[in-house]
Amino acid sequence: MRFYPNAYKNRLDLHDPTVIPLRRGFFKAAATNFILLQVLFLGLFAYIFGSLFQEGPHTHNMKILYVDYDGGVIGAAVRSAYESLQGDSFPTLQEQSPSQFATPDVMENLVCKAEYWAALYTSPGASARLAAAITGGQAAATYNRSDVLTFFWNEARYSATVDSDIAANLQTLSSAARVVYVTENGTAALQVLPPTDAAAISAFTNPWQLSNINLQSTTQGSRLIYNTLVIILILIQEFFYLGTINGLYLQFKIYARLYPHRIIAYRTCISLAYTFVGSLCVAGSIWAFRAGWDVNANQFALTWAILWLFAHCNFLALDIMTTWLPPQFVPMSLIAWVVLNVTSILGPLELSAGFYRWGYALPAHEVYQTLTDIV
Repeated sequence: MRFYPNAYKNRLDLHDPTVIPLRRGFFKAAATNFILLQVLFLGLFAYIFGSLFQEGPHTHNMKILYVDYDGGVIGAAVRSAYESLQGDSFPTLQEQSPSQFATPDVMENLVCKAEYWAALYTSPGASARLAAAITGGQAAATYNRSDVLTFFWNEARYSATVDSDIAANLQTLSSAARVVYVTENGTAALQVLPPTDAAAISAFTNPWQLSNINLQSTTQGSRLIYNTLVIILILIQEFFYLGTINGLYLQFKIYARLYPHRIIAYRTCISLAYTFVGSLCVAGSIWAFRAGWDVNANQFALTWAILWLFAHCNFLALDIMTTWLPPQFVPMSLIAWVVLNVTSILGPLELSAGFYRWGYALPAHEVYQTLTDIV
C-alpha cells in the first residue's frame, strides 16, 4: 500500500485488545443476519414455488356452469363426454336446471361476477334442428352448426390460465361430445341420410362448432405482467419514496420540531399525493401499451382509482413497518410483503393447495380481482 500511505494510519491490529470485543460482536451479528436471511429466502422460495406446484391436478377446482336448454341427444352426448373426461386435471362441469336460468344472459352475468370460470349451454331445439338437417333438403341447407353449443368466458381473468384450462378444455369437451353423438346416433342417422345431399352429410359428419363468447378479449403481450411486475413495482415504488421521506425527516429534524398530529397530517397528504401521481403513471403505461385492447376511458378512470387506493394502503403498511421494526429487519419485511402479495395473484388460488387460500385477505389479490371486474 505504498501508493496510499493513509491506509495504515490510525489502524489497529486484528488482535488488539480493543478490537477483539468488536470483532466478536461483528461476527456474531453477521452470522445472525446470515442465518435469518437464508431462512427467510428459503421460506419465500418454498412458498412461491409451492403455490405453483402441481397446478394440473387442481384444475377440477375450476367450476363451469352447464345448462341444457335443449333436453335432447346433444345434451346427453355432452354428459357422456364429460364423464369420460372428468378427473382432477379437468374443470368441473356443474349442470343446473334451465328453470333456474331463464335466458343465457343470466349465465353470462354469473361469469361476469366470477362465480364461474365459464358457462356452457345447449341451445333450445338444437337436437331437433340437427335431426332435421340430417334428413336433407331445406333444413340441411339452412342448418346453423354454430347455434348448438355456446360458452361464455372472460379472458381478462388470468388470461394465460383460462386460455389453456378453460377455453381449450371446453373445445376438448365439444370434440368428445361430437364423437359420442356420432357413435350413439350414427346407425339411426345413416338410415335417413340422403347419400347425394352434401349439406346433410356435412351436418352429420360435423354436427356443431362450439361458439365462443369472450366477454373481454385479452391477448396483448403485456397481459403477462399485470399480476406480477406491475404489482411488484408499485410496492417497491412506495418503499423507495418512504425511505427518502424518512431520511429527510431525520435530516431536517422534523420529528423533534413539529407536533405529532401535524406530522401525521403531512405524511398522509404526502402519501395521497405521491400515490395519486404514481398510480396515474401505472394506469397510463398500461393504456399506452394496451395494443388494441378494447378498454375505454371509464375503465381507465376506475383502474386509476383502484391502483391509487392500493398504492396508498401499501404506503401506510410499509410506513408502519419502517416505524416499528428495527432497521435491519425492514428489508426483510419488504421482500416478504412483496412475495406474499404477488404469490396471491400469480395464478388462480383454485389451482393452489388449500393452504394458500388465506391469500384472499391480501390487498394485491383484492385489487387484481377488482381490476378484472373493471375491464
